[in-house]
Amino acid sequence: MANLLAYNTDVLMYSRSAELTERLNRERFRFGVPLHERVTVVNDFSLIAERCQLLFPIVPSNNFREMMRSITDHLRPSHLLIHGTKGLDITGMDELDIPKKGIERRNVHTMTDVIRQESVVVRVGALTGPNLARELLDGQPSASVIASKFDEVIDRAKLVLKSSQLHVFGTHDMLGAELAGVLKNVIALGSGILKGVGLGKNIQAMLVTRGLVEMVHFGQALGSDKRAFFGTAGIGDLIATATSKKSRNYMFGYRIGSGESLAEVTATSQELAEGVRTLMITRHLARSMRLRVPITEMLYQIVFEQYPVTEAMNYLITYPYDVDVDFL
Repeated sequence: MANLLAYNTDVLMYSRSAELTERLNRERFRFGVPLHERVTVVNDFSLIAERCQLLFPIVPSNNFREMMRSITDHLRPSHLLIHGTKGLDITGMDELDIPKKGIERRNVHTMTDVIRQESVVVRVGALTGPNLARELLDGQPSASVIASKFDEVIDRAKLVLKSSQLHVFGTHDMLGAELAGVLKNVIALGSGILKGVGLGKNIQAMLVTRGLVEMVHFGQALGSDKRAFFGTAGIGDLIATATSKKSRNYMFGYRIGSGESLAEVTATSQELAEGVRTLMITRHLARSMRLRVPITEMLYQIVFEQYPVTEAMNYLITYPYDVDVDFL
């Protein structure tokens, strides 16, 4: 994101580590990619809050609230925050208790909810769409969606993000865009599992299309409009994430499908794919909301309960779907 922003403006990038800050400013490389000359890494967040009005907080969803609490004293109503985190936040209970006790809608929050709950910032946006990090780092073209209730947030984001590498769309359907970005990670996980066990494109296509149906049903149950799921933030992101080896969620699923356990894959991954945590949340949320989501249920049993993939696929193939498209 820092390199993308640097096409159009000077960028301050925050690191909690003083050692990493010094090394990045000296070596100018990260993940094998040169850091743009207009990017400066700093170890003092108060400096960023003082000098920058537009901020892009992007950390894993299970750390997002903690991160917001650590910076909230430096934030003012004049700041604009656009997050790029595709996950859900849980409050009011320990996540480890979810499999035993279940979870209610009131316990589940988007990152936008968290920003508003933990800070005085009002003008909030969400960055979503097909943003495979490796492709962006390699300078390949892509498109993103900026979702916000405020035209100013969308306009400012376009001003600093739009370039020859990135096309930026805007939408006011914030909840729909956020949920599309969150829920597609579960389907990408399942797509990777299918590839890992050696199944072909036909069944992968079925999983992706029926998975989109479940995404729409989830979104509507959580209060969003279904249109967001058919745009760049929905189908666009779903295609990219559910078919690419550069997708963390797809590759996480691929390794599980290849025979590794959840514990084995987790232990040897730099970070937990968002789809694994989202799958755990959405499966139990679907039960409490009485949603019919057979793909989510089967994926949960495969990932968390070691259910045989072949039996799960047989269940889905013979599942009594009423009609092909039931949400238009």
